Amino acid sequence: MSNAGSLVAEAVWKAIESTRSVTDDQLSVATRIVDQSGVKRVLGEPSGRSIFQVVGESRRKEEYFCFAEQYCACYSFFYDTKNKGEQLCCTHQLAARLAASLGACIEVKVSDEQLALLLSKTPKCLTFY
Repeated sequence: MSNAGSLVAEAVWKAIESTRSVTDDQLSVATRIVDQSGVKRVLGEPSGRSIFQVVGESRRKEEYFCFAEQYCACYSFFYDTKNKGEQLCCTHQLAARLAASLGACIEVKVSDEQLALLLSKTPKCLTFY
């Protein structure tokens, strides 16, 4: 694990410990997603910008785009994290952070234009967070 990865992992765990808002179920599901190679980091070239694409819990072809620290396109992010404020993050964000820290992401390189196209298809509420 790189030094930056270690710092991210440490920050995530400190946030989890201080807020106590990640449930055992969330952690279990996030770990399962990572173990099943369910986290892709889509990397735009040449800019190096990236977004995570994380499979849903049911693995029924649902995949959510997320920025690990700020946004996820899933329902839980908007309902439990943003609306009710009951969770630090959704399961997909947690899985993305874990995978990035462990070096367990599947790297997918695309052109910056392709990345922009992917981002344009995310819900418009992305701009509010």
